[in-house]
Amino acid sequence: MAAPDRFRVGLVQMRCTDDADANVARAIDGVREAARQGAGIVCLPELFRTRYFCQQEDPDLFGLAEPIPGPTTERLASVARECRTAVVGSLFERRAAGVYHNTAVVLDADGALRGRYRKMHIPDDPLYYEKFYFTPGDLGFLAFDTQVGRVGTLVCWDQWYPEGARLTALAGAEVLFYPTAIGWHPGEKAEHGAAQLAAWQTIQRSHAIANGVYVVAVNRVGHEGPTDGGLEFWGASFVVDPFGVVLAEASQTDEAVLVVQCDRRRLEDVRRTCRFLRDRRINAYAGIERRLRDA
Repeated sequence: MAAPDRFRVGLVQMRCTDDADANVARAIDGVREAARQGAGIVCLPELFRTRYFCQQEDPDLFGLAEPIPGPTTERLASVARECRTAVVGSLFERRAAGVYHNTAVVLDADGALRGRYRKMHIPDDPLYYEKFYFTPGDLGFLAFDTQVGRVGTLVCWDQWYPEGARLTALAGAEVLFYPTAIGWHPGEKAEHGAAQLAAWQTIQRSHAIANGVYVVAVNRVGHEGPTDGGLEFWGASFVVDPFGVVLAEASQTDEAVLVVQCDRRRLEDVRRTCRFLRDRRINAYAGIERRLRDA
């Protein structure tokens, strides 16, 4: 069956607690609410099953990981079938003893696992100690066919890299989903917070414009960690159209379910006007595979 010209994407912006089962239940409630509003595909935040555990390096926390397929994918597949909506979920994947990934799964409306994407860019910054936990992805940049059309998913830190967005779009993705867990160090917010949030939005809007695709960023919200430190996740989940126009944006402080209509004809119109893909000099980019080009 051909994908519809018009379809709705759902975003579940949520708080996460120490209770994994409660977090999954809250996420499923969000999927159901988005589906009630007509969403054909719903995206959840990065690592929504738990608090953002990468604020510390603790070997015991590897016990939070699970296989894919596994318990959480089964629960997501069940709600996908129930609601007849596709679901993008971000999980801590146990691939083998000692090999773990930060992985996004794409489940179609029949609950079938259409594929998985393993986060490629792994940060290592204060309170974002992800290199301790996650092996870099080895599946490449992918796109998956769903009931709403062909979509791609990247994860959080991938947001800052135009190469990932470009290659996913070149694989045929018409929507890029970015499950996210990003926020402020509270002590830095007053001085740097506005600029950090603006940069985060700007880089993703640029991915939409450069590739002529919809971009959907889905963040968590709320403070996690010590009251005198930790991270304040800034929410602000949003959807932009293929020319970077912000179609909807969530609160920076509250949970939310957003449902936004997308139109494949808008993608076609933008690409006809802004012919960036046509004018790429594909024979001139060999240097991109080098860390830096020496003078």
